[in-house]
Amino acid sequence: MEKTLLANPGTTASCPARARKWSNSQPADLAHMGRSREDPAGIEAFAMPVSALPRTGSDPLLLKAPAPLGTIANSLRASDGQLQAKAPAKPPRTPSFELPDASERPPTYCELVPRVPRVQGTSLSQSCPEAPWWEAEEDEEEENRCFTRPQAEISFCPPDTSSCLLGPQNRPLEPQVLHTLRGLFLEHHPGSTALHLLLVDCQATGLLGVTKDQRGNMGVSSGLELLTLPHGRRLRLELLERHETLALAGALAVLGCSGPLEERAAALRGLVELALALRPGAAGDLPGLAAVMGALLMPQVRGEHGVEEAGVRVTGNTGEEACAGLFSQVSRLEHTWRQLRRSHTEAALAFEQELKPLMRALDEGAGPCDPGEVALPHVAPMVRLLEGEEVAGPLDESCERLLRTLHGARHMARDAPKFRKVAAQRLRGFRPNPELREALTTGFLRRLLWGSRGAGAPRAERFGKFQRVLGVLSQRLEPDS
Repeated sequence: MEKTLLANPGTTASCPARARKWSNSQPADLAHMGRSREDPAGIEAFAMPVSALPRTGSDPLLLKAPAPLGTIANSLRASDGQLQAKAPAKPPRTPSFELPDASERPPTYCELVPRVPRVQGTSLSQSCPEAPWWEAEEDEEEENRCFTRPQAEISFCPPDTSSCLLGPQNRPLEPQVLHTLRGLFLEHHPGSTALHLLLVDCQATGLLGVTKDQRGNMGVSSGLELLTLPHGRRLRLELLERHETLALAGALAVLGCSGPLEERAAALRGLVELALALRPGAAGDLPGLAAVMGALLMPQVRGEHGVEEAGVRVTGNTGEEACAGLFSQVSRLEHTWRQLRRSHTEAALAFEQELKPLMRALDEGAGPCDPGEVALPHVAPMVRLLEGEEVAGPLDESCERLLRTLHGARHMARDAPKFRKVAAQRLRGFRPNPELREALTTGFLRRLLWGSRGAGAPRAERFGKFQRVLGVLSQRLEPDS
């Protein structure tokens, strides 16, 4: 009987002979077989004739996705005194392939129709969301690409677009925007902020997100290589401005706290914790670390008796010239630093014993720069050197520092693919906050500090004016005795 049915499948669809052997007095007869309790239309899908899809020779049989047959075992249970279903007919020897069901019914298991993985027929964009640009893998042939003559200077700063934090026209240091930014940074812990900063720094440096056209125009495949070449001057100037702008914003985070002393000490602690999250072995963003430490460390200014620390009164300099040292306005807040040591001892010890020696070694070209613990190397010394800035210190020490900086720049360009791989690993699975990411870009910080009109002024003029603003804020917080 079974052989007859297999040989003529149309007979099974037109005359269900087995249904007459069952009594309608049973709770579950064959009229309900193949129908789930939730899907009353299951019998129509199950009773579709097999002959509707022709089969020739040993070609695989194409069947539509069956109804959930797993419910048959639930409807015919021996423990409830019900009859057991007869064993199903043997499946065809050739494997059957399942067509996609247009009704988008949940997948079910059926022994008669073996399941086939749908990976080949389904695009990656449908199975999972599209990966962001910082997780995209570089083409392998790009690593062994031949030299191409550079076509133009490249800028990795994104163009000025509509901002979600600033209006089309804004004044410098709008109080409402500063209040929003303060709450935004308080919502994110230092590790999250460090990853946001690493993402923006990698884009600004040209380490991640470099398009094929950009690589062709600059003649190399990474911004770390472009920084060492003559036609990379535009990128070098952009990174110098980014470093100084980030440091000014960090100083403003402390000097803008006009409340109690503990509030300024908490702001200092936040910057120290951010620097710890950016150090090698953590996020590994050394340009971001240098910018944060630039707002905290005591820089150097040139006085009558040589180079001295900016926090000390310099003989022969006027008050304005003494304040002209970058970021000395934060380092002179003696009461604020004393409160930091009293209330946040661990952060103060980490700043003195770990961060300051690390930053000094990085500036001298002797700090860690191995791919793995570092995702983005410290480029500021090399950029300043190639832009003709004078190396401070005695002549013999400055020559050694010069050689170390040039040697580090060569290794930096050589290991650019390794740094790119490490940075992509740090950022894998990271989904940034759009507002916080925008708040760390150079264009946003430029408009925040100098307004929409002053952002286009010459760089030296802009930084000189803002230094005087920070000097006034610092004197108001802690006047000179």
